[in-house]
Amino acid sequence: MNEDIVAVSLFSGAGGLDIASIMAGVPVVSSTDIDSDCIQTLKANEMFKDSDIFEGDLHDIESSVFKACVEKRKANKFIIIGGAPCQPFSKAGYWVGNQTRRGINDPRATLVDEYLRVVTDILPDGFVFENVESLLHPTNKIIVEKFLEIVNDAGYTCKIVRANALDYGVSQKRKRLFILGTKSNFKSDEPKKTHCDPSLCEETGLKPYVNVGEVIQGFEGDKYFEEYEVTKGGTYYEDLCEVPPGKNYKALTAWAGYPNPKFVADKRFWSFLLKLSPDLPSWTITAQPGPWVGPFHWGNRRLRVPEIAAIQTFPKGYKFVGSRRSIQKQIGNAVPCLMGKAMIEFVKESLE
Repeated sequence: MNEDIVAVSLFSGAGGLDIASIMAGVPVVSSTDIDSDCIQTLKANEMFKDSDIFEGDLHDIESSVFKACVEKRKANKFIIIGGAPCQPFSKAGYWVGNQTRRGINDPRATLVDEYLRVVTDILPDGFVFENVESLLHPTNKIIVEKFLEIVNDAGYTCKIVRANALDYGVSQKRKRLFILGTKSNFKSDEPKKTHCDPSLCEETGLKPYVNVGEVIQGFEGDKYFEEYEVTKGGTYYEDLCEVPPGKNYKALTAWAGYPNPKFVADKRFWSFLLKLSPDLPSWTITAQPGPWVGPFHWGNRRLRVPEIAAIQTFPKGYKFVGSRRSIQKQIGNAVPCLMGKAMIEFVKESLE
């Protein structure tokens, strides 16, 4: 089979970027991850039946393995996609003191080196690298500078894109950093945005941001009930019921003019008792939410698996394998598919 452009996926997770690549018309020839639940998730979905899927630590997988997958498909061109695990660079880490936050000294930072090793060994025609926006924070910035130096020396033109998922049709405020590279020249200034703030639609000609009520419609029935979603009887259940849709615990403070305040503003993490409004986009879906950390459904319950998957723009009916906790982590760590699609299309366009 002779294919025009294909993708090699590293740090594939549950397949967010892999699905994005398929949506962008770039078939994925190989995927890899260290997490066995993620690997089982990929294998459970029909769309990856023709992909070579490898379970293992990227440190232990030779670059030639990926090159062979591309050659087997007789592809004319190929790209590498992936986001090295980003916990050491996460903004959530700033809540921990600088003494305990390892940042750049975290051994997981070496996974960025592994991504670069595969890129410089097999020299794809382009690449998409994804990470958290705080990778540009002064503490971590040296990683970006070194990354750019290495890929520039290897002959790539790069663009750094600070993206918000909302702009690409994802019903979720989620900021991410992408480093996009091509051996050719980019044909436009940035990946194509499709959505914007409703007040700017007339001026820009783009569609309004997608509201979460529209995206998770149809999953409210008993058929999708999960034990995990139940909040009734919990420590803060009564308080959660008092929070209006679209607000957090601060609605129950003196700051908000609440009679008999239950909490003090700015003394809690902002996502404490955070509740979705059906008429607004969602906040970021996290990989490991605490017991009373949102976003919660406006019906005073936790979100269900098909709801968080829909907010991340996974295709309806996509299968996830593992415990409820593992599935939350897989979905929360994923790149929203529509956001990834815009980035891959931008790189693909430069190669055509």
